[in-house]
Amino acid sequence: MKVLIADGLEKEGIELFAGTGGVTADVHASLSADELKGKIAGYDGLIVRSASRVTASVMESAPRLKVIGRAGIGYDNIDVDAASRRGIVVMNTPGANAITTAEHAISLLLAISRHIPQAAASLKAGKWEKKKFMGVEVFDQTLGIIGLGNIGQVVADRARGLKMRVIAFDPFLTEEAMAKRGGDRVAFEELLARSDYITVHTPLTDSTRNLIDARAFKLMKKGVRLINCARGGIINERDLYDAIKQGIVAGAALDVFEQEPPEGNPLLGLDEVIATPHLGASTAQGQARVAEAIARQVRDYLEKGIITNAVNVPSVSPEMLDQVRPYLTLAEKMGSFQAQTAEGSIRQVTVEYSGEVAEYDQAPLTICILKGLLERALAEGVNYVNAAPIAKERGIGVSEVKTRDSEGFTSLITLRTITEEGEHSIAGTLFGRGDPRIVRVDNFLTEAEPEGTILLMHNNDKPGVIGAIGKALGSRGINIAKMHLSRQRAGGVAISLIHVDEPVEDAVLRRLAKLDNVISVKQITL
Repeated sequence: MKVLIADGLEKEGIELFAGTGGVTADVHASLSADELKGKIAGYDGLIVRSASRVTASVMESAPRLKVIGRAGIGYDNIDVDAASRRGIVVMNTPGANAITTAEHAISLLLAISRHIPQAAASLKAGKWEKKKFMGVEVFDQTLGIIGLGNIGQVVADRARGLKMRVIAFDPFLTEEAMAKRGGDRVAFEELLARSDYITVHTPLTDSTRNLIDARAFKLMKKGVRLINCARGGIINERDLYDAIKQGIVAGAALDVFEQEPPEGNPLLGLDEVIATPHLGASTAQGQARVAEAIARQVRDYLEKGIITNAVNVPSVSPEMLDQVRPYLTLAEKMGSFQAQTAEGSIRQVTVEYSGEVAEYDQAPLTICILKGLLERALAEGVNYVNAAPIAKERGIGVSEVKTRDSEGFTSLITLRTITEEGEHSIAGTLFGRGDPRIVRVDNFLTEAEPEGTILLMHNNDKPGVIGAIGKALGSRGINIAKMHLSRQRAGGVAISLIHVDEPVEDAVLRRLAKLDNVISVKQITL
């Protein structure tokens, strides 16, 4: 079997294919899209970094392709849905760059504290501006870490070595798990208010996009310093510019941008900002670890069928996969739904299986649920292999139960979560030829497709509420595709699951929340 390495890969990875095994590799870096399509036909595996785009069209030209390996965490250059439809396993290397990225964050933290890039540029220009570049000590300062995953944990360790006080916000960590990782757990607003430095280590998701915006800056100390080695878009760049001009932010160190390269970005014109061209993972050691990891994963899959760090396939036999695939999709959607609606850090997850689904191996289904629950909030790249270990590491108890009561459905999966704020549940089943449906949210019966953008609204069951919701959405040009209503009794609390054609802006959500008799509004993206 043959593997095509389409982007530059360190020798540590290439050498793994030079042994006596049955898998060999050819290196053809810097291929254009057309060149990749023309060359991929004869290969069983493909290894890329971020440069090569592996589209559906590329896969159509690769009848033998069984596995795609992404050397790194992000895999947005790979059409994962197309790969899944063709039965191609997609793998990445979560955690391999944790030390490298964390060290870069610490480097930037020190650099903005002592104005190192600015001072170096001034000196090289023939100036001696000692007083201009007066710095600040990081000793005994408070570092707020947003996201205490693999990278954030290393940052916390290094910061404590500098004798900084470390606080952290991570909604998916209990106090016990947070303590093990070396951070004092605080709410998001408290972190903003207490931190002298703030560093971001979360993925870019619907819930983290513009997480740090104008409202967040208003809660911060005057003179705070920000570091972002995660993803562009988590910090609103326009609002950051204004916060610097207003004197709220004394310095910002950015390795990532909303648009890369950041051509014409006004932030680059500010003396208070230092920037690097997405260097978080760029060390010789880090790149070597990533190269060796992805080469080993691809080789082991082709030789032995071992799946490691797959992003689109759970660990289940090919024969069983065809039977349970619709349930796997349902399970992951249910987990994602619950992650976006449950309040507080998750302590316990219980999954109940009843009906026909109880006859299958439940382990892959539970893994899919955990992946859906965890992946939106964690930066380390949650997949079907590491979802269960990550849940255990974060102090989340997981249990499976088989029951006889399928509530009249052929099969029923019920997910119950206990958080610090209370208990939540969701139930799902398959209709017809495998169409997934959410049939219960807490104690409310419904029949909603877990797809697209959904507004989950709780309201008092009073006349005119639904009309007011429709009017509020319509006035902003937002079309309602479907609506599912449910109540337990007349005049009590009701819920609405409203499918809309496009994501709703925060301003619209706030407007909906202020409507008479509306209790809560949450936007869910599936």
